[in-house]
Amino acid sequence: MIDPIEGAVLLVGAGPGDLAEFDPARTTVVQGFRPAHDSALAQGFRVQTAVNGRADAAVVFLPRARAEARARVAAAAAALEEGAALWIDGQKTNGVDAMLRELRGLAPVDQVQSRAHGKIFRVTVPGGDWLPPDWKGAERTVDGGFVTAPGVFSADGPDPASVALAACLPDRLPTRMVDLGAGWGWLSAQVLKHPGVEVLHLVEADHAALDCAKANVTDPRAQFHWADATTFRLPEPVNGVVMNPPFHEGRAADPHLGARFIRAAAGLLTGAGRLWMVANRHLPYEAALSELFADVQEIGGDNRFKVITATGAGRPKRR
Repeated sequence: MIDPIEGAVLLVGAGPGDLAEFDPARTTVVQGFRPAHDSALAQGFRVQTAVNGRADAAVVFLPRARAEARARVAAAAAALEEGAALWIDGQKTNGVDAMLRELRGLAPVDQVQSRAHGKIFRVTVPGGDWLPPDWKGAERTVDGGFVTAPGVFSADGPDPASVALAACLPDRLPTRMVDLGAGWGWLSAQVLKHPGVEVLHLVEADHAALDCAKANVTDPRAQFHWADATTFRLPEPVNGVVMNPPFHEGRAADPHLGARFIRAAAGLLTGAGRLWMVANRHLPYEAALSELFADVQEIGGDNRFKVITATGAGRPKRR
């Protein structure tokens, strides 16, 4: 067990399973992923999408992306006074050992404890600017002038699967469109280049990615929704959906996640509306598509990806 944490506590990146030991009355959770954000809120915690304000101690839960992990540490450290306790909690697969080595070279570290698949340790915050400047996690600009942020999906440039999907879209697109899981907006920007589109809803659960999308897609036809794509609904149905659904929860592959995206798309579309989606070729989405759409066709791809279109939502294919 770690030493008791007194005073106002900041939890950066905490998920639903990380909160049991903390008192909601004096704990602030920093969480930009909408489902985890809402879960913490429902448990009575104060929740922010970014660090804002001061705290007496902090716990950083490490993500997989190294740049995002460093940015979380820097943000938490900036909220603490000299001498405060900054705890780092992470899995081996998320680079906790490398983070421990780095921080040992920058600040006093103790209370190192191994857990089943990772470690937790305490950093005593030094005075002054003790972290390298590049840990702050500034936005970056990638090819095409798009802005991305540390930890967002495909932060180095457009995802090849989205590029494959964009290449298969017809010249003219439906009037009312949704991009489910829009990320930082590259695919939406391509959709808006096509004639016919009158409104495009960008739906993204990652707050940082959606902020990037707002900077990257300034077309007035774009509407932005910070929401869980798998449960997203609109007051009126649309006639087109595009998506490059994720298929991982953390590091574990979860094809059921893509299936939930397919169900959400079917719930958004009119019967005559059309879905365009891309997926890794090995993922078995055809059964889910056939259960929800009357007509399903593969229209492109390569040995890595398949691009699929489907229509007839609510009128499943007869077996």
